[in-house]
Amino acid sequence: MNKRADLTELNPSEPFPAYRDNVALRIDADDEARRLRAGARVGVSRPHESAHLHVAGEATYTDDIPEVAGTLYAALGLSREAHARITALNLDPVRAQPGVVAVYTARDIPGTNDVAPIVKGDDPILADGLVQYVGQPVFAVVATSVEAARRAAALARQPEVVTYESLPAVLTPQAAHAAGRYVLPPMHMRRESAPGALEQVLARAPRKLKGVFDVGGQEQFYLEGQIAYARPLEDEGMLVQCSTQHPTEMQHVVAQALGLQAHHVRVECRRMGGGFGGKESQSALFACVAAVAARTLRRPVKLRVDRDDDFLITGRRHCFHYDYEVAYDDEGRVLAARIDMVSRAGFSADLSGPVMTRALCHFDNAYWLPEVAIHGYSAKTNTQSNTAFRGFGGPQGAIAIEQILDSIARDLGRDPLDVRKLNFYAREGQTTPYGQPVEDNVIHELVDALERSSDYRARREAVRAFNDASPVLKKGLALTPVKFGISFNVPHFNQAGALVHVYNDGSILVNHGGTEMGQGLNTKVAQVVAHELGVNFERVRCSATDTDKVANTSATAASTGSDLNGKAAQDAARQIRQRLAAFAASRYGGSPQEVRFANDTVSVGGRSLPFHELVWEAYLARVQLWSDGFYATPKIHWDPKTLKGRPFYYFAYGAAVSEVIVDTLTGEARTLRADVLYDAGRSLNPAVDIGQVEGAFIQGMGWLTTEELWWHPVSGRLMTHAPSTYKIPTANDVPPVFNVRLFDAENREDSIHRSKAVGEPPLLLPFSVFFAIRDAISAVGGHRVDPPLRAPATPEAILAAVEAVRRAA
Repeated sequence: MNKRADLTELNPSEPFPAYRDNVALRIDADDEARRLRAGARVGVSRPHESAHLHVAGEATYTDDIPEVAGTLYAALGLSREAHARITALNLDPVRAQPGVVAVYTARDIPGTNDVAPIVKGDDPILADGLVQYVGQPVFAVVATSVEAARRAAALARQPEVVTYESLPAVLTPQAAHAAGRYVLPPMHMRRESAPGALEQVLARAPRKLKGVFDVGGQEQFYLEGQIAYARPLEDEGMLVQCSTQHPTEMQHVVAQALGLQAHHVRVECRRMGGGFGGKESQSALFACVAAVAARTLRRPVKLRVDRDDDFLITGRRHCFHYDYEVAYDDEGRVLAARIDMVSRAGFSADLSGPVMTRALCHFDNAYWLPEVAIHGYSAKTNTQSNTAFRGFGGPQGAIAIEQILDSIARDLGRDPLDVRKLNFYAREGQTTPYGQPVEDNVIHELVDALERSSDYRARREAVRAFNDASPVLKKGLALTPVKFGISFNVPHFNQAGALVHVYNDGSILVNHGGTEMGQGLNTKVAQVVAHELGVNFERVRCSATDTDKVANTSATAASTGSDLNGKAAQDAARQIRQRLAAFAASRYGGSPQEVRFANDTVSVGGRSLPFHELVWEAYLARVQLWSDGFYATPKIHWDPKTLKGRPFYYFAYGAAVSEVIVDTLTGEARTLRADVLYDAGRSLNPAVDIGQVEGAFIQGMGWLTTEELWWHPVSGRLMTHAPSTYKIPTANDVPPVFNVRLFDAENREDSIHRSKAVGEPPLLLPFSVFFAIRDAISAVGGHRVDPPLRAPATPEAILAAVEAVRRAA
């Protein structure tokens, strides 16, 4: 078990050791060994179930599946216009290319030409007479090789192949907002103590702050790109093996595109090489193109796009523009807040509605806002349709209030941490702007523990002393908290199913509706089943996610993978255990409640026998050794019209302290140290969870510092469409001192073994990096000027903010 309770005993003046020496502090191997001997299979660290395959290069991804004889390869011809009518489409030169077997346009799709997940009809598979962004697929080519297909598809750039009539294009969310162009109606969330109270407080408050702020988007940059492999089966059946977070949705959209029913289509995904939300809805286009071609040609078809085309076709994290007004008192306590959030939705709705809903629901972050109005606008732009990304709008919502509190602290000359703590939700009794009581608040204890263990106050003085003596290099320090709601915004998505098969040799196979994208979901689910049946880890194996096995699954998203699928698998395993216990008691005496399953042994009637022997005996006695399980998250409800209810089963909490150094002559910044404390409840697997926190922190740090998306202001073409122009963080960007711990507090709600989600919330922890950079820039003007820093804080953005502070100071 993680040494989380020891945080209060640490010497605050003694810094944590470097990251490479910190494993022993984070995971107590002796305690875990004791728990294993006692029969625990959860709450202990286990390697990722595919780790040995990953390092050996033997893990099978979609492109590694052995190809059936006769497999063909598809590629997509992309639009070169941001907004235009297609006036002529001459595909004869494409068909004439060597190796080309077929070319498809929108009119060749036998069913529905649409992959929209929510607003049906606004997201075509192939453009039908109108293109709405540079990179939109216009036609698909199928050829005998990948190279031949891509070479032919590239002819889409030739004017003699596709002729356009250009139309006005809207390329920025601000321009779309000014024109009133939205993919969905605006959303308004409001909470007031009395009608008109918000405006009254804003008008009469002792202090007020107005401002604007911009946060960029982020490319998912999964290592495995979008890919689908479709194989026609008998009687109009279709098998689609693809890299997707949502096999059930792929099943439905493929069936619709083929003009068939869901039972005709089987979708399978063993694992993904990363997803981060980019393969929740947007894997659909690729699955549909491959399936349409496979059905028409009666041959297997694979569609694997290269990185440049992946960037140009698919959407990413929504960038946000904020316009806010806040009232506060002389201590820094927020009295009222109004904010407009404008997101870049792209040309279609996709998941922009739920993303904006979550952004609105996370504007409060960890803070009580007495009077608040939050307005969300999903701006329609002629760019790629943006989609899910780890955090799903939560980071974009929460960073706005952090920006506001940081500015309030600077205006008052106070430490930003003190202003943040002053505005925290009370330990109990207060509600969020959408009406959910905050019943499980541990942010006070968590932040206090991190403040002590990271030696925050002494380091604040050390940073001040360094800056006083350093005219060029400036250091910054920031501590930021996280409160993140866990559950899907849409209540009916909060359900899961699982199958558990116990074979008569005692081995166990588990299938559940979640997908494995490297996050360790299969590892945790296998641990849950092993714990429930009291067997060793080696007995349990998880199979590929398959719509033929568990139907009507939800996406593996919203940090709910372990919560939902773990509970469903536990339900199935528990039914089998109860049957085995009843059988054992009937054969060996005692009551079923007295039968114990632990350490691969069954204790019953005063004797013990190996698990596999009892299973064999039960099989001979015709006891059912398999079961299905189901789980639906309780308590949650939501009214999408009023934006009120309880959308989240519980909250996950965390905090991080980051220290940075900034070169004020070049704008370069470096994170020197990060201390993280994260609330994972009773972690199912501390090693996996710590790894998830580390990865989320670095990914979020990339979003806020180096990953900049840029569209050409005239053509609308995404110019940052490859690793040469789009910079994700590397191993060299990891802070040399990087201390990650798990907080010692079980989930108050009945989650799977009282654990908490760990996928998305930690991505908000590197807010501390951004505001540490802001702190360092502020030092240039003696902390008298609020730096106008945008995110990502690239060297260019930092230099612009430094110069603005110098001029103002």
